[in-house]
Amino acid sequence: MGLDSAEVIRADDDHAQAFQHIRAELLDEYRQPHPYPWTIDYSGGKDSTLVAHLVFEMLMALPPSERRRQVHIVANDTLVESPLVVQHIIDSITEIENAALAFGLPVVTKITRPAPDQSFWVNLIGRGYPSPNRSFRWCTDRMKILPTSRYIRSQADTAGQVILLLGVRRTESATRAASVGRYDNGERLNKHNDLQGCMVFRPIVELDTDDVWEFLALNEPPWGGSHLKLIGLYREASGGECPVVTSKEDAPSCGTTSSRFGCWTCTVVEKDRSLEGFVESGYAEFSPLLDFRDWLASIRNDKARRQARRRDGRITITDGGVFVPGPFTLQTRSEIFERLRALETETGQALISEEEIGLIHEIWAEELATYTNTRPMSVRGIRKDK
Repeated sequence: MGLDSAEVIRADDDHAQAFQHIRAELLDEYRQPHPYPWTIDYSGGKDSTLVAHLVFEMLMALPPSERRRQVHIVANDTLVESPLVVQHIIDSITEIENAALAFGLPVVTKITRPAPDQSFWVNLIGRGYPSPNRSFRWCTDRMKILPTSRYIRSQADTAGQVILLLGVRRTESATRAASVGRYDNGERLNKHNDLQGCMVFRPIVELDTDDVWEFLALNEPPWGGSHLKLIGLYREASGGECPVVTSKEDAPSCGTTSSRFGCWTCTVVEKDRSLEGFVESGYAEFSPLLDFRDWLASIRNDKARRQARRRDGRITITDGGVFVPGPFTLQTRSEIFERLRALETETGQALISEEEIGLIHEIWAEELATYTNTRPMSVRGIRKDK
């Protein structure tokens, strides 16, 4: 049955009241008598975009004398993001930065990236870490959590405290509801589980997905342009953003079975449904990326491609007597590197930096020198993991 006119009016009123309440909460919190800056975790997806939109709108409505606290809008680029998504993040961050400068708003934009020696390719090709999976998801901490957490800590150290605005919603998923529950203390601000000096503020936590999409569809961003590109990305990928992650407890949201935007190299999921969606929507140039990603996943458990020993020289056998192989062999790492370079030629995209290539060669040279100058380890090198 369809909604009658009275029900439609009530729904519209509820929608308007929900956003009126959010705007009031944002304004009241911003006017608190302390200098602590705000940091918005901006993934470029619908929820973080909505938070950035509302905060930017609030700052524009305030007289200059009341814009006393800085707002940091922080995105993360793992360096292996889905190409369309990372370009959207860069474009939107640039638009926000330019508009903030033009309007004289206390807004700072930042895109965090992993340290060069902790990038995906340096760990996979250089150190031989096997392609990530659910039991060994080494990528999330190094590429997402640490870069953004480092920036937030630097702001907290400077100001004494920072308030982190998260675009999380209780109705997004069961996993997200559990994550939200960890911060529920009945107060507007909650201590971050991992970051000292960081308080968490979740202004849109009670909105549902329809509320978010309706707002973005009907309201142009205050920094200019429109939200149509973002809406188009979701439509083409049939997915959602892989959120900015600042806690290991939130890490399962990265690399789930849902169709999230994220790293094109992600082997935690069985299928990259968002990238597949882009290909099916006409971006055929990304098809080779899918094939490469599938190949990385397929070779992960091939014991012939893995060394017997871990990088520390030890052999791992579980309590159940199962042998766990070490990193990829140097031969396999070399093959991955050559295939990646060929992929760059095929797609016309720069997929690995010269700095990363230099670090990889340094790691290989050091490893080869170690193998040459050491004897085989004794049985004392064997470890049993629990």
